[in-house]
Amino acid sequence: MESSDVELDLQRSVQAVLRELSSQAPALQNNQGMWRWSLHKKVERDPGKSPVLVRILLRELEKAESEDLRHVIIPLLHTLLYVLTKATGITEELYRRTYNFCTRLLTLPAPYCTVALDCAIRLKTETAVPGTLYQRLVIAEQNLTSEMYPYQERVFLFVDPELVSPSVCSALLLEIQAAQAQQTPEACMRHVVSHALQAVLGDACHASALQRKLKASPRHALERYFHAVVAAVEQMAGEPNPSREGHLERLEEIYCSLLGPAAAATESCCGDPLQDPQPSIPLPSPHITFHLWTDEEQLWKELVLFLRPRSRLRLSADLEALDLQGLWPDRELARASMLSTDSGIERDLPAGADELPVPSSPEMERAGLQRKGGIKKRMWPPDILMPACWDGPQGLHRRTGMPSGDGELLPGVSRLHTARVLVLGDDRMLGRLAQAYHSLRKRETQKFCLTPRLSLQLYYIPVLAPEELPSCRHSELRELATFLGRADPWYQSTVNTLCPAIHKLAEMPPSLDTSRTVDPFILDVITYYVRMGTQPIYFQIYTVKIFRDLSQDPAEDIFLTELKVKIQDSKFPKDGFAPRRKGAAEGPGAELSICYQKALLSHRAQEVSSSLRATGLVLKALPASDTEGSGPTHAPPSAAPVIDHTYLNVNVMEVVKSSNLAGRSFSTVMNTFRTATIQIQSQDQRLLTLLLDKDSRRTYRDVVRFEVAPCPEPCSGMHKSKAPWLGSPQPEVEGTKAKPKPLLMPINTFSGIVQ
Repeated sequence: MESSDVELDLQRSVQAVLRELSSQAPALQNNQGMWRWSLHKKVERDPGKSPVLVRILLRELEKAESEDLRHVIIPLLHTLLYVLTKATGITEELYRRTYNFCTRLLTLPAPYCTVALDCAIRLKTETAVPGTLYQRLVIAEQNLTSEMYPYQERVFLFVDPELVSPSVCSALLLEIQAAQAQQTPEACMRHVVSHALQAVLGDACHASALQRKLKASPRHALERYFHAVVAAVEQMAGEPNPSREGHLERLEEIYCSLLGPAAAATESCCGDPLQDPQPSIPLPSPHITFHLWTDEEQLWKELVLFLRPRSRLRLSADLEALDLQGLWPDRELARASMLSTDSGIERDLPAGADELPVPSSPEMERAGLQRKGGIKKRMWPPDILMPACWDGPQGLHRRTGMPSGDGELLPGVSRLHTARVLVLGDDRMLGRLAQAYHSLRKRETQKFCLTPRLSLQLYYIPVLAPEELPSCRHSELRELATFLGRADPWYQSTVNTLCPAIHKLAEMPPSLDTSRTVDPFILDVITYYVRMGTQPIYFQIYTVKIFRDLSQDPAEDIFLTELKVKIQDSKFPKDGFAPRRKGAAEGPGAELSICYQKALLSHRAQEVSSSLRATGLVLKALPASDTEGSGPTHAPPSAAPVIDHTYLNVNVMEVVKSSNLAGRSFSTVMNTFRTATIQIQSQDQRLLTLLLDKDSRRTYRDVVRFEVAPCPEPCSGMHKSKAPWLGSPQPEVEGTKAKPKPLLMPINTFSGIVQ
């Protein structure tokens, strides 16, 4: 195909992606998500098209910048970065143009500047040392051993077998296994060596001869070439001013040692690119483990096993005895109990106890040798209690933030592991994820073993059961996915459209032949999402205290999206409850006492108390579509919602009594208000039923009273310490409690909230 035909074909594919983002036409709904996938597949099958596609994407980005078409900037930028990560033969001029474009976007508001900064940081290294992004991605995702780049990643795919059909589970598992059967460590090391040499040497590298030599090399020789290439790339990338010339010389030496000086010179001079096209170097899909979520603590156990393999860890029944090896560099941090004979009374001191010994005296030396420190309490600074990857902006609801990068929460302890937890299901599955997330955060306040070494990233793909797709529950069970699609148009186009494709995959007959090359659409989209979805949207978790008996302690639970209240037909025992008011009619529903804190734009506290008869009520943590706006999210700023504080939308079905000539009659009317906290109690003898996150397995019956409030961080609100941390000055506050921070659960998207 001629170059003009290639450019025209790629241009049509890019325009199809842009039309998909800019139009809500029903004709495009069936192909949503396929255009981007087919575009990447074209350059993957023919790597020579990559520079052409980069020029087209850059041209479209510059056009969007000049015409202020911001809704296409982030999707095009992600597409461009994904192409640059996999491509070879990209000129330095194209890298410079892309980097300069990203720096110009830094003047735009979030999330454009946030995504642009992330891309600019990656491109700066890739421009100086081509092939760095590909190499680091493969090493981390495939858990290849390398001292120069010791980072590891893993994707945990969790599916609730009670919410997702067995056919869907088996189809996904077979697709993952078929793809990973071809991704042996030897194949991944060959890909890293080939990609690094082709990215730097360009036309001087004979790719076909190089790949034939690598396939014929034994394992020990392949490992030697792999470590040599990784060391060359990482050492050059770590320099403040890397030199392309020096890097080129080092990789030429490795290339000549592979093919031999004479063979390398012959191949580079006599190779005919028309007769011997450049072979494709695939980017392997990440290491994905498939899990059926059957245990409440399964997420925490899998994260622990990721940090410490089964060969080095014995799991007890509750895993309470775990303490990561090497976490405490100072063994004096361990608890040491000592018996004290000091009564605390001055007259009980021995004679001469108030006299200080001479510094060089034997008494001072013995005191220094025998001092043990008694029971030592582990004191953590506030920023360690709230790691960046598990905390969002204080007091904000559904706001975006910077993705957590690699860093040190404790001196000398690096976070080398990244766990990407991907859940499939509907709002009920997200409610279960919120429970596990809250339990994990609560456990970390007691043990603190995962946070210093693990970066936790959460992802969500909506999947509904086939029998619920045409029903009205389709929209009810995917409210959070709908919100994410409104907030991020690229998420809507790429992820929210996967459900029909997943069910279509489940209906296909399984193929047990893992030897043939597979081209999986579902797995490719999952891979693209976990790699490029770096911008989290934070969701407030709410806690509910449930009273079945006012004289006893309440039960506690949490919810993420919805709490539904129904009135039971059964009644209380009459003893211990207030009698019905004189003249009160026996109507439908129950008499409820409601006390809540009204949500105001000024954020001032205003308590409201009322008593009314209602047939039910619903507390929703997500706003309705009309408050957020519908359609494309590149609406003018005036259409942006005001969501500066956490609040619940409370919908009450109030019973209204009316009198006429025919007698008394009752009707219902929907009352809606916003609140941050609410307490509801039944005033007559009717009991309540609570349904959390639309999950029938989380139903509470015979409820008298319940209280709802934003769930605080398990480690927040602790007493401040007077002792400084590592010598840093801290204000001495004694007997005071810090204001509790809300517990926010992040779900990664491509751009966060686009206003």
